[in-house]
Amino acid sequence: MPIARGYAATDASKPLTPFTFERRDPNEDDVVIDIKFAGICHSDIHTVRNEWKNAVYPIVPGHEIAGIVRAVGSKVTKFKVGDRVGVGCFVDSCVGCAERDLDREQYMPGLVGTYNEFEADGKTRTQGGYSDSIVVKEGYVMSIPDNLPLDASAPLLCAGITLYSPLRHWNAGPGKKVAIVGMGGLGHMGVKLGAAMGADITVLSQTLSKKEDGLKLGAKEYYATNDAETFTKLAGTFDLIICTVSAEIDWNAYLRLLKVDGALVVVGIPENAIPVHAFSLVPGRKSISGSMIGSIKETQEMLDFCGEHNIVSEIEKINIQQVNEAYERVLKSDVRYRFVIDIASLAE
Repeated sequence: MPIARGYAATDASKPLTPFTFERRDPNEDDVVIDIKFAGICHSDIHTVRNEWKNAVYPIVPGHEIAGIVRAVGSKVTKFKVGDRVGVGCFVDSCVGCAERDLDREQYMPGLVGTYNEFEADGKTRTQGGYSDSIVVKEGYVMSIPDNLPLDASAPLLCAGITLYSPLRHWNAGPGKKVAIVGMGGLGHMGVKLGAAMGADITVLSQTLSKKEDGLKLGAKEYYATNDAETFTKLAGTFDLIICTVSAEIDWNAYLRLLKVDGALVVVGIPENAIPVHAFSLVPGRKSISGSMIGSIKETQEMLDFCGEHNIVSEIEKINIQQVNEAYERVLKSDVRYRFVIDIASLAE
């Protein structure tokens, strides 16, 4: 079996450390990828610290993967050696289904995560992108447009699609007023993508400290949510609000910002239940919904859209030896706006 090198968590309370492990042998429909860059997602931190109570150690995190094809199986038709490719949050889907659901597979039973999961055989652990190589079925590999830098494209595989999917589903575009709650790794992608779709984008952030960035990236308005006047001024303004934060907020106050038939969509996962009063919903026929990443089909659509509009993530590139420090900085919101690991640093 192929040997891979990376960084892994071996316990919820310990830092990530160097780790050597076996990848599965490639099958005829597999693509072997040399990983060049891996983004750091907040869910990596939740998982390795067992905050979601589902960790099985050792864990090599990372589901924002950008790399180059090293080899392909005999039945692979979409890719060739040397292609620029990405791998996102899952490496198999609809396991056990009669037919793969190409449009909604991220919501179907049998989704296999890129790490901390079992592959379809029920025995082989999946391990993620904080490593030098990965073996993935052809149908779960995506092409990265040639005009996009590979390092800044890596976060598109999670942060990008997490915002693209609800923006598309709720028809963000010309004539639509959209608010993005939070100006972080997810939120800044919502600003870029929503603006490129033609929507009127407003950022709602705790303070105005990132206002200059928000306006530069495409927002038309930027308001501080620690100012009570914001909620008075903006009442009944938005067709769509996408909440990217996982902190506790006054959900009823945000629902009052929606127009009739408006939707508040949750993509950040708060620790506690969301308390919403019926009167925040019923009088305006408003809704509160959730959205999770996108299908492989939609993720490729997003990458192509980003290629057409020259959209990538704003990144800070680090060596893999800095990963534990980067985790602490993510928790302090001390990054603008996504850490990306240069996997070449594994050799140092």
